[in-house]
Amino acid sequence: MTTERAMEGPDRIVSVREHFGFDSNLMVPAFSERDAHVPDVDEAYRFNPEVTLAILAGFTRNRRVMVQGLHGTGKSTHIEQVAARLNWPCVRVNLDGHISRLDLVGKDAIVVRDGRQVTEFQEGIVPWALQRPVALIFDEYDAGRPDVMFVIQRILERDGSFTLLDQNRVIRPHAHFRLFATTNTIGLGNLNGLYHGTQMLNHAQMDRWNVVATLNYLPREEEAGIVLARVPEMADEAGRQLVDSMISMAALTRKGFASGDLSTLMSPRTVIDWAENCQIFHDPALAFRLTFLNKCDEAERPIVAEYYQRCFDIELGGVGGDEPEPRT
Repeated sequence: MTTERAMEGPDRIVSVREHFGFDSNLMVPAFSERDAHVPDVDEAYRFNPEVTLAILAGFTRNRRVMVQGLHGTGKSTHIEQVAARLNWPCVRVNLDGHISRLDLVGKDAIVVRDGRQVTEFQEGIVPWALQRPVALIFDEYDAGRPDVMFVIQRILERDGSFTLLDQNRVIRPHAHFRLFATTNTIGLGNLNGLYHGTQMLNHAQMDRWNVVATLNYLPREEEAGIVLARVPEMADEAGRQLVDSMISMAALTRKGFASGDLSTLMSPRTVIDWAENCQIFHDPALAFRLTFLNKCDEAERPIVAEYYQRCFDIELGGVGGDEPEPRT
């Protein structure tokens, strides 16, 4: 992002009805030009109307928006694709256990100036983003370390300033800085054992998120449309029938995951990978084993094989040493 662009804001207003196809009169600020921090537009992406309007409220009215849902629903991608259509610069930070307070705030680093080593303070991602018209996304928000979460709490207030103690400097947020987060558990911790490493978030922090949207998996017709858009070779009658069975298989794994029978599930991304691998191996069963089955716990593979038999009416080879054969 250039220095000039960093100090500017949106220079036009766009219609949600025209840009996203929803029956809404909402007008949203946008940029005319793209820069290196604007995500690429995915023409095949399907927007959830309610979640999209929640995200657009964040861009338009500076609301702090959290998107919650099971993994693989496309929470972060949803925010990025909204930003892509607004040409709004966007940066994602994954709050895994390796992200520390110093990564967010900044730290002293040794640099070479005029042939001499000197110590300079290098800003972290938070002060960098705060001073620019950037959408900052915190992924896996409920997995952040406590010291990291208290840093974030300081910027959750819409007009809250950020103090760099090491620099004795107060940073006031750019008028078009925006903040988003994605989470699996809405800050309730790992109650059902599905998301190890997640933390409970204190109520004071959760209360600072103005909008919380839930993103579920797409209806099967829309998911099929995405798969076919990604793999147009399957757009004939036989391919459509195969994709329909693949999505049925994915739906069973999601139900099994939600009920605790499986420790992993097939996201829409997995289904697309499966379809693409079908074009490589010309064998849906082999492609399935290489795409998903081998990721599963060995004890759970018979359950997955049973799901496969229901959807494709054949025994799945590679489970217990059996080869695929027609079901009698």
